[in-house]
Amino acid sequence: MSNLRFDLPDGSQVAVTVTTLLNGGYAGRSQDDVAAHVRELAELGVPAPTETPSLYPVAPYLAQQTDDVPVQHGRTSGEAEWALVVTDDDVLLTVACDHTDRALEAHGVAWSKQAGPDVLGRGAWRLSDVADRIDGIELTAWADDVEIQVGTLAELLTPAYWVDVLRARDLLRPGTVLLSGTIPMREGVNQFASSWRVELRDPETGGAIDLAYRVRPLPAPIG
Repeated sequence: MSNLRFDLPDGSQVAVTVTTLLNGGYAGRSQDDVAAHVRELAELGVPAPTETPSLYPVAPYLAQQTDDVPVQHGRTSGEAEWALVVTDDDVLLTVACDHTDRALEAHGVAWSKQAGPDVLGRGAWRLSDVADRIDGIELTAWADDVEIQVGTLAELLTPAYWVDVLRARDLLRPGTVLLSGTIPMREGVNQFASSWRVELRDPETGGAIDLAYRVRPLPAPIG
């Protein structure tokens, strides 16, 4: 399990012990965007999914609020996402980055997601406070300070959709964290970067939640 703490706009803090961690995949509202993401992954040797949207359970300890992601090789990269966090009395929305092993992804998407952390922001909004303007919230990612993903939450299946999925599976309970799936990457930008930064921004209020981390190569193995 993983213990997280979120700062809310009213100055309060909420602590969450993660017991269930789920990664959405191929979750664009536009099938054109989904197909574009499938093509991006196909270029890296990843087979197309058998069903979309997809949902991958991963180990709860992979939910982390960290500035440092250690990796075993140079073919790993992030994905700009939002995340739902179910607390004792509410559902929170925060920014997230699903750091994925692209070499392992060719053998299995679920395996690749188990090989890296889901990095979450340290701030959050109550979902009920932004639900009426969710589509206008902006999602942007930078790899080595170069903008690699930019869009709005209108491009992804809504938090309400995933809340219904969790409720139907009896997973809408404290300690559940669900990542949204991602938006397309810009062509020509190196995703195998040494740093990642992701931001959720609410244009109506000017409020933003962000995260940033370094990608740190581990020492070479012996044997």
